[in-house]
Amino acid sequence: MSKLTGKVAVVTGASKGIGAAIAEHLGAEGAQVVVNYASSKRDADAVVQRITAKGGKAIAVQGDVSKPADVARLFGETKRAYGKVDILVNNAGSSTSMCSACSLPPGRP
Repeated sequence: MSKLTGKVAVVTGASKGIGAAIAEHLGAEGAQVVVNYASSKRDADAVVQRITAKGGKAIAVQGDVSKPADVARLFGETKRAYGKVDILVNNAGSSTSMCSACSLPPGRP
């Protein structure tokens, strides 16, 4: 059994670079991974493919984490797919000073 079996990880900014590497590592450790991307669907789908090719579980979900509605949708789709969120890696680059997930009211996905 891998260290993260049964855990669900959301990685923002996961379609390229460090975010993609983090998502792939979490998948290799057994986590079910949500690969968040703002605009690079093709790159996000490639990360998902690399995770699933190694026996992992992953989905790609589009969303701009500077927009509260996108953040709510990201977590809503995560809960629909996997039922929960255990790990959040906030890797997305943003020009805003605060992530929208941090401003959601308690209990809100």
